[in-house]
Amino acid sequence: MDRRIEQLSDVVSNQIAAGEVVERPASLVKELIENSLDAGALSVSVKTELGGMKRVQVRDDGTGIHPDDLRLAVCRHATSKIRSADDLDGVASLGFRGEALASMASVARLAITSRQEGADQATRIEVEGGREVALMPAAHPPGTTVEVRDLFFNTPARRKFLKAERTEQSHIDRVVRSVSLARFDVSLSLDQGMGRGALTLPAGPADRRLARVLSEEFVARSIAIDEQGPQLHLTGWVGLPTHSRSQADQQYFFVNGRIVRDKLVAHAIRQAYRDVLFGGRHPVFVLYLDLPPTAVDVNVHPTKHEVRFRDGRNVHDFLFGKLNRALRDVRPDSVAPPVFMGTRGPAAAPVSSQSALRLQDVPTHRLEGVVAAEPSIAEQIREDGGDIPPLGYAIAQLHGIYVLAQNAEGLVVVDMHAAHERITYEKLKAAVITGRVATQQLLVPTVLSVSEADADRVEEVSEALRSLGIGLERSGQQAVTIREVPALLSSDAPALVRDVLADVGELGTSARVEAATETLLATMACHGSIRAHRQLSIPEMNALLREMERTPNAGQCNHGRPTYMVQSLEDLDGMFLRGQ
Repeated sequence: MDRRIEQLSDVVSNQIAAGEVVERPASLVKELIENSLDAGALSVSVKTELGGMKRVQVRDDGTGIHPDDLRLAVCRHATSKIRSADDLDGVASLGFRGEALASMASVARLAITSRQEGADQATRIEVEGGREVALMPAAHPPGTTVEVRDLFFNTPARRKFLKAERTEQSHIDRVVRSVSLARFDVSLSLDQGMGRGALTLPAGPADRRLARVLSEEFVARSIAIDEQGPQLHLTGWVGLPTHSRSQADQQYFFVNGRIVRDKLVAHAIRQAYRDVLFGGRHPVFVLYLDLPPTAVDVNVHPTKHEVRFRDGRNVHDFLFGKLNRALRDVRPDSVAPPVFMGTRGPAAAPVSSQSALRLQDVPTHRLEGVVAAEPSIAEQIREDGGDIPPLGYAIAQLHGIYVLAQNAEGLVVVDMHAAHERITYEKLKAAVITGRVATQQLLVPTVLSVSEADADRVEEVSEALRSLGIGLERSGQQAVTIREVPALLSSDAPALVRDVLADVGELGTSARVEAATETLLATMACHGSIRAHRQLSIPEMNALLREMERTPNAGQCNHGRPTYMVQSLEDLDGMFLRGQ
């Protein structure tokens, strides 16, 4: 086919460009709210019909648009945010490309009514499919209202790709909630009709907005972040590992106030949580990274969802380092403890030490599966100077699995294996980092029968395993000899080595084994921890509780399972209808 090159008309080129900016009604809402924020609005209201496919209206109380600029506002690459190419190196506003309104005007019926402060009247412009149909005076309070009707009315093929009304409504709701987390000083509302209650997000304290957008539990189960680095400032909140979700649907990351999705950022946060999250779970976070505008390129994609950092490695290491340290610094006394499922909400505030002593002086006795405390809690408190530790004092062991303790709030239940596993893991990790893994030579080296593949691997990774305190050497076609193991671990050396070799089989080469040290340490820690059904004395239980209070990440084992939970005295009273 012999066809000549022709210049596309403005209408066609605008519709092509619109495909990059206007993906669905939620895209309109995001762009229009960001324009309102750039205009200094402190109140933004959004109304939609039929999931935004029939109508989207966004009204604000911002600075408004000058009447002479309304025609320019709906032209491509017309913007008040930048003046030259040099300005792209330091964009500080949310919008700057000058494409959003022009894109909307090309694929919908667009009306903009705006009035500046002090102006006698407002001005309204109407555009359909890229053609201006009216420009007239109008009545309007200071600010701007943008109304988009009949999205994709002139591009039916695009309209077919839109989803059901409820689906589009959920996308709009998600956009409004996410943008609301960028500015706590701005009130937002969303009315989607159809008898649905309006979403109202008044300006106010951050915890109120967070509780409304995420949940009150997130506010109670999160860590506040405020970390400074060279030209980098990270603030926000990260959920405790025990407050995770099956989907990554509550993850909000802002760069200079702009919500973004970035693989580098996602990887850094995932790494920070890597040994504290249960398999398949996702962390919850709301984080804000501020850096000089010249250090980040926001002109990567028309939707502005993506950014490119000038020094990506530095940003990655900063995020990982600060978040990893914040999570490791969590102790049982530093944040609200996990609570039992099915309680009436987060644990109540600590009760007085007098009310915390209702179970004192428990006599020695045995029930099936229960070992009870002999020393009185009152005596233990007196010995410690009257202070009650965060995890309290042990009062019993249940079925050889759980330690029951009493603290100032109520009842503490500890999974002793999971707790000791975390303690052992952290000790092993610290020893490996310092190169001081204490080892124990086996009096009689143990010869272990293995597969030929495992025996081959031992020759390749023996040095990597030696750095972890495991002395192995091949002693036959299908045999290896164990000569030493870490002193921290139990004496069941064959079982330990078999599991470590299984992990090595998954990891492959020696280099990957060294890189995945924490995976191997997790396996080793599991073997070196207290096993279920082992009877502990009261001093041993209390020693475990005190060790947990000193150990980083003590709220969960290295597989991400919780190590302890608390039932407040208030909730216990409620269960037994006390005082009712």
